[in-house]
Amino acid sequence: MGGTFDPIHYGHLVAAEGARYEFDLEKVIFVPAGRPPHKPKCQITDPWQRFEMTVLAVQSNPFFQALSLEVERRGPSYAVETVREIALLNPGVQVYFITGADAVSEILTWKNTEELLSICRFIAATRPGYRLEDMWEKLDRLPVRLKNNIFCMEVPSLAISSSDIRQRLREGRPVKYLLPELVEEYIAKNNIYRY
Repeated sequence: MGGTFDPIHYGHLVAAEGARYEFDLEKVIFVPAGRPPHKPKCQITDPWQRFEMTVLAVQSNPFFQALSLEVERRGPSYAVETVREIALLNPGVQVYFITGADAVSEILTWKNTEELLSICRFIAATRPGYRLEDMWEKLDRLPVRLKNNIFCMEVPSLAISSSDIRQRLREGRPVKYLLPELVEEYIAKNNIYRY
C-alpha cells in the first residue's frame, strides 16, 4: 500500500484490511512515499516521521508491515521502482498495489505506467464521493491488457483525510478516533502539524 501517509489514519487501515480480506492477500506492506513526485510544492512532513507513524499504526495487525524502501531511496519516489524492489524481494509472488481510486485515475502521469501495470495489479479503493466512472474515463487510453490489472474495491464510507487531520491539528481541534492512538501520541510528542 503506497501513499504519503501524512499522517496515516483509520481510512488507510480500513482500506488495507478490506483489500487483504477481499483479495486474500498474505500480507499488506505499507510503503510511505519518501519524496512524492506529484507533490513537489506541497509542504510534506519529514519522511522518517511519516514512516515511524506508519510503523506505529500497523503494529497491532499481524498481516501488516511497514517498509522504509522509499524513505531510504534518494530522489523522487516512483512506484515502479518500489514495486520492482518488492517483486525482487518476493520472487514468484503476485504483487498488488493498493491505493485510492483517485490516485489510480492519475496513473497515466506516473513513471513507466505500462511497466508498472505489467509487473503488479492495482487495487483502487473507492473513497467517499468519488465516482469510479471518472477513473475509467481517465484511463481510457490504456490498453485492455493493462486495464485488466486494475481492480476496484469499495471500502466503508469513512470521510477521513490526512489533509483534514493536519488542518484540525493546526487549529487545535481534536483528532481522536480519526487515527490510531499511538500515532496521535507521536504527533503530539513531536509537535508535528502545528505550524
